[in-house]
Amino acid sequence: LGWKFYDADDYHPLENKKKMEEGIPLNDEDRIPWLCALHDILRREDTSRQDTILACSALKKMYRCVLIGGASAIESNRPEKPGENPALKILFVHLDGPKDIIAGRLEKRRGHFMPLELLQSQFDTLEPPSPPENFITVSLEKSLPEILLQIESAILQG
Repeated sequence: LGWKFYDADDYHPLENKKKMEEGIPLNDEDRIPWLCALHDILRREDTSRQDTILACSALKKMYRCVLIGGASAIESNRPEKPGENPALKILFVHLDGPKDIIAGRLEKRRGHFMPLELLQSQFDTLEPPSPPENFITVSLEKSLPEILLQIESAILQG
Protein backbone atom coordinates (compact mmCIF):
# COMPACT_ATOMS: atom_id res chain seq x y z
CA LEU A 1 0.00 0.00 0.00
CA GLY A 2 2.98 2.30 0.37
CA TRP A 3 1.87 3.28 3.88
CA LYS A 4 4.17 4.07 6.77
CA PHE A 5 4.56 1.12 9.18
CA TYR A 6 5.19 1.14 12.90
CA ASP A 7 5.66 -1.83 15.23
CA ALA A 8 4.30 -0.84 18.65
CA ASP A 9 6.79 -3.17 20.36
CA ASP A 10 9.57 -0.80 19.29
CA TYR A 11 8.05 1.89 21.54
CA HIS A 12 7.76 -0.03 24.82
CA PRO A 13 9.80 1.63 27.54
CA LEU A 14 12.75 -0.36 28.85
CA GLU A 15 10.88 -1.11 32.10
CA ASN A 16 8.09 -2.84 30.14
CA LYS A 17 10.55 -4.86 28.10
CA LYS A 18 12.43 -5.98 31.22
CA LYS A 19 9.18 -6.98 32.89
CA MET A 20 8.15 -9.10 29.91
CA GLU A 21 11.62 -10.66 29.58
CA GLU A 22 11.20 -11.78 33.21
CA GLY A 23 7.86 -13.37 32.34
CA ILE A 24 5.80 -10.75 34.18
CA PRO A 25 2.63 -9.70 32.31
CA LEU A 26 2.07 -5.99 31.76
CA ASN A 27 -0.87 -4.31 33.44
CA ASP A 28 -2.93 -1.24 32.53
CA GLU A 29 -0.51 1.09 34.35
CA ASP A 30 2.34 -0.28 32.23
CA ARG A 31 0.43 -0.07 28.97
CA ILE A 32 -1.41 3.29 29.15
CA PRO A 33 1.67 5.57 28.76
CA TRP A 34 2.88 3.34 25.89
CA LEU A 35 -0.53 3.56 24.19
CA CYS A 36 -0.60 7.34 24.65
CA ALA A 37 2.80 7.58 22.94
CA LEU A 38 1.46 5.44 20.09
CA HIS A 39 -1.60 7.69 19.82
CA ASP A 40 0.75 10.69 19.52
CA ILE A 41 2.57 8.97 16.64
CA LEU A 42 -0.73 8.20 14.88
CA ARG A 43 -1.96 11.77 15.48
CA ARG A 44 1.26 13.20 14.00
CA GLU A 45 0.97 11.01 10.92
CA ASP A 46 -2.73 11.83 10.54
CA THR A 47 -1.96 15.56 10.77
CA SER A 48 0.63 15.05 8.00
CA ARG A 49 -2.01 13.16 5.99
CA GLN A 50 0.21 10.07 6.06
CA ASP A 51 -1.62 6.75 5.89
CA THR A 52 -0.21 4.50 8.58
CA ILE A 53 -0.28 0.90 9.78
CA LEU A 54 0.48 0.18 13.42
CA ALA A 55 1.10 -3.41 14.53
CA CYS A 56 -0.08 -3.37 18.13
CA SER A 57 -1.58 -5.75 20.66
CA ALA A 58 -4.40 -3.43 21.70
CA LEU A 59 -5.95 -6.22 23.74
CA LYS A 60 -8.69 -4.28 25.56
CA LYS A 61 -11.41 -1.95 24.33
CA MET A 62 -9.97 0.74 26.62
CA TYR A 63 -6.57 0.37 24.91
CA ARG A 64 -8.16 0.84 21.50
CA CYS A 65 -9.97 3.92 22.82
CA VAL A 66 -6.61 5.37 23.93
CA LEU A 67 -5.17 4.77 20.46
CA ILE A 68 -8.14 6.63 18.97
CA GLY A 69 -8.49 9.46 21.48
CA GLY A 70 -5.28 9.69 23.45
CA ALA A 71 -5.09 10.29 27.20
CA SER A 72 -8.51 11.97 27.21
CA ALA A 73 -10.04 8.55 26.48
CA ILE A 74 -9.20 7.39 30.00
CA GLU A 75 -10.56 10.53 31.64
CA SER A 76 -14.16 9.41 31.27
CA ASN A 77 -15.70 12.53 32.82
CA ARG A 78 -13.85 14.92 30.55
CA PRO A 79 -15.81 15.73 27.39
CA GLU A 80 -13.94 16.80 24.29
CA LYS A 81 -13.55 20.58 24.28
CA PRO A 82 -14.01 22.75 21.17
CA GLY A 83 -10.75 23.09 19.30
CA GLU A 84 -9.33 19.80 20.57
CA ASN A 85 -8.21 17.21 18.08
CA PRO A 86 -11.08 14.95 17.09
CA ALA A 87 -10.75 11.21 17.55
CA LEU A 88 -8.63 9.42 14.96
CA LYS A 89 -10.35 7.19 12.44
CA ILE A 90 -8.76 3.77 12.88
CA LEU A 91 -9.64 0.41 11.38
CA PHE A 92 -8.64 -2.26 13.86
CA VAL A 93 -7.65 -5.63 12.42
CA HIS A 94 -8.24 -8.38 14.95
CA LEU A 95 -5.98 -11.28 14.02
CA ASP A 96 -7.85 -14.22 15.52
CA GLY A 97 -6.59 -17.75 15.86
CA PRO A 98 -6.10 -20.72 18.12
CA LYS A 99 -3.50 -20.46 20.83
CA ASP A 100 -1.45 -23.32 19.34
CA ILE A 101 -0.98 -21.51 16.02
CA ILE A 102 0.05 -18.30 17.77
CA ALA A 103 2.37 -20.24 20.13
CA GLY A 104 4.03 -21.88 17.12
CA ARG A 105 4.72 -18.48 15.59
CA LEU A 106 6.04 -17.08 18.87
CA GLU A 107 8.42 -20.03 19.22
CA LYS A 108 9.93 -19.19 15.81
CA ARG A 109 10.45 -15.52 16.72
CA ARG A 110 14.04 -14.70 17.68
CA GLY A 111 15.44 -11.76 19.60
CA HIS A 112 12.09 -10.59 20.99
CA PHE A 113 11.53 -9.66 24.63
CA MET A 114 8.15 -11.37 25.07
CA PRO A 115 8.51 -15.03 26.00
CA LEU A 116 6.03 -17.73 25.04
CA GLU A 117 5.07 -18.06 28.73
CA LEU A 118 3.20 -14.73 28.51
CA LEU A 119 0.86 -15.87 25.74
CA GLN A 120 -1.80 -17.10 28.18
CA SER A 121 -1.83 -13.70 29.91
CA GLN A 122 -2.50 -12.11 26.53
CA PHE A 123 -5.47 -14.40 25.98
CA ASP A 124 -6.68 -13.71 29.54
CA THR A 125 -6.55 -9.94 28.91
CA LEU A 126 -8.07 -10.04 25.42
CA GLU A 127 -11.37 -8.27 24.83
CA PRO A 128 -12.06 -8.92 21.13
CA PRO A 129 -13.40 -5.91 19.25
CA SER A 130 -17.16 -5.64 18.95
CA PRO A 131 -19.65 -3.16 17.49
CA PRO A 132 -19.67 -0.20 17.41
CA GLU A 133 -15.85 -0.41 17.14
CA ASN A 134 -14.47 -0.03 13.61
CA PHE A 135 -12.83 -3.43 13.04
CA ILE A 136 -12.52 -6.55 10.97
CA THR A 137 -11.62 -10.01 12.22
CA VAL A 138 -9.16 -12.02 10.17
CA SER A 139 -8.45 -15.69 10.81
CA LEU A 140 -4.81 -16.62 11.33
CA GLU A 141 -5.68 -20.03 9.93
CA LYS A 142 -5.75 -18.50 6.43
CA SER A 143 -2.65 -18.23 4.29
CA LEU A 144 -0.60 -15.02 4.46
CA PRO A 145 -1.74 -13.93 0.96
CA GLU A 146 -5.39 -14.47 1.99
CA ILE A 147 -4.89 -12.50 5.20
CA LEU A 148 -3.26 -9.62 3.34
CA LEU A 149 -5.99 -9.59 0.69
CA GLN A 150 -8.75 -9.46 3.31
CA ILE A 151 -7.06 -6.56 5.14
CA GLU A 152 -6.32 -4.66 1.94
CA SER A 153 -9.92 -5.10 0.74
CA ALA A 154 -11.26 -3.74 4.02
CA ILE A 155 -8.93 -0.73 3.84
CA LEU A 156 -9.83 0.06 0.25
CA GLN A 157 -13.56 -0.22 1.01
CA GLY A 158 -13.11 2.52 3.60
